[in-house]
Amino acid sequence: MPPAPKSPLHAQAVFWLVVANVCWGISFAVIKGIGSIQEATVPGSNTWFISACVIAPRFAFAAAMLGLVCWRMVATLTWPEIRQGLKLGAFTGAGMIFQIDGLQYTSASTSAFLTQFYAIMIPVWLALRHRRSPPALVWLCCAMVLAGAGVLAHLDWHDLRLGRGELETLISSVFFMGQILALDTPEAAGFRPLAVTFAMFVTQALIGGALGLVTAPAGVQLHALAASGMWWVLIGALTVFCTLGAFTLMNVWQPKITATEAGLIYCGEPVFAAAMALILPGLISRWGGIDYPNEQATLNLLVGGGLITAANVLLQLRPPAKSQAGV
Repeated sequence: MPPAPKSPLHAQAVFWLVVANVCWGISFAVIKGIGSIQEATVPGSNTWFISACVIAPRFAFAAAMLGLVCWRMVATLTWPEIRQGLKLGAFTGAGMIFQIDGLQYTSASTSAFLTQFYAIMIPVWLALRHRRSPPALVWLCCAMVLAGAGVLAHLDWHDLRLGRGELETLISSVFFMGQILALDTPEAAGFRPLAVTFAMFVTQALIGGALGLVTAPAGVQLHALAASGMWWVLIGALTVFCTLGAFTLMNVWQPKITATEAGLIYCGEPVFAAAMALILPGLISRWGGIDYPNEQATLNLLVGGGLITAANVLLQLRPPAKSQAGV
């Protein structure tokens, strides 16, 4: 069988989605740093409230910055674009809430592994919906990605159990799958990406704000957090690189390829996160006055990252056609 025909923009889409992965890779160390600063400056913060204080400001600032730059576009938002933004924002916001909170109750390795389950769930869902299985190469790449994520995360099967943290992480993976599938529709390709992104950011900011109001400890005072210069630096980095940069690239370029292919590309995120963890924690600790040491390069990083990279290279040699049913 000859290779499936590629979209003229296929190579560009793959490149920019990899760049989005790099931006998201930064977020793990940054979010952990923000959480450590909040725990030190706002005693009594529960895990749900910490999640809200990460989500609400980053997306509120991102929406404000995008709105200021593209105010004419915001003034002409259409209802279909708003509806798409609401859908994406709801999926992503819910996924982030469960992922950040679940991380407080399980190991980082188990969380990283379970989050990647959308790489398997997407082709399974599409196969059931279209009643047609994806090519064998897709299943092989999915298996390589899960194996790579497990190795990268130092997964110990003896420690794997379905407690609160594990269940919340699996729930987050389902929501992230919904976000990816929401961009895999004919309608998504016709929307203005920046308009949809603005509506998405506003939705996520409102979700984070509502969660903060519900979960804030009695008598909580946030002035100490607002007075932390390092908190503002980290929120700024999270807003510019991991929010404005990554999600805009995702909304612009993912509709150019299949949901299955996008899901596998996004599984490269732990590779970049592991690479960033070799450098960023030490810098954040030094500037923010917290104890967050750098991680060390290991054989797991090389083997796990190599499996994930190899899976994506294999898929790019014979990418599934955008119109192929079940993919």
